[in-house]
Amino acid sequence: MKNEIYGHFHPDERQFVDKAWEWVTNAGEYHETKLTEFLDPRQGYILQSLVNRHPDVTVRWEGGSSDAERKRAMVAPDYRDLTVEDMELSVLSITSGEQKFLSPEHGDYMGSILGLGIKRGKIGDIHVLEDGCHVLVAADIADYLSIHLTSVHRMNVSTEILPLSGLRSSQVKLETMEFTVASLRLDGIASDVTRLSRSKILAPIKAGRVRVNWKVEEDPSCALKEGDMVSIQGFGRFKLLEIGSLTKKGRYRILAGKFV
Repeated sequence: MKNEIYGHFHPDERQFVDKAWEWVTNAGEYHETKLTEFLDPRQGYILQSLVNRHPDVTVRWEGGSSDAERKRAMVAPDYRDLTVEDMELSVLSITSGEQKFLSPEHGDYMGSILGLGIKRGKIGDIHVLEDGCHVLVAADIADYLSIHLTSVHRMNVSTEILPLSGLRSSQVKLETMEFTVASLRLDGIASDVTRLSRSKILAPIKAGRVRVNWKVEEDPSCALKEGDMVSIQGFGRFKLLEIGSLTKKGRYRILAGKFV
């Protein structure tokens, strides 16, 4: 069964596939319930695919908002009513009187939290607001963060733990850019978005540090499609918003949005 499952996923994903399949089989065969850490959309897709393979297993997802990117999952036998289960989520509200002067971004909050020794799986979506930031966190680390998170991006901050109902979601901000490319290859479009030369963008791609729709992509010639999400470790993320008509010289008109 495992070899059959492996064929559907990238070799780098096998460790997570093994873990997720264990959750599913334990739920279906041994009636165990598993509350996962926060999973990214690719991990969520893998887990949901495996749950769908087992007729006696169900899963509940929760990320704080309807369009949450990172979510916790509860995997359980299908007779369990998961709607009444505690998904153990808290909202960490971060505020500062210096917010309007320093304007910290998503990466600043993330870096400060991870700098306290927190694992990425304990952190959900980060919502940067005009007057602060709301971060979805696993309930078991909320108190620790509230005590120890005292600064973000050279800015002194105050924290408060809120229930999930207190979450304020932020709108995703994209810096849009238009350009033309000879083809829809990953390396060409990523080069234009990051303003790196084609040769320099090859390094992170071949090193497995680039993900397309949260899946590792090591082929520079991979053709991107409208709506694809691309993340490049160390250079942020962008979304291919629109593939327009061809120019007279046969080049594709591209509209991309870089996350800011």
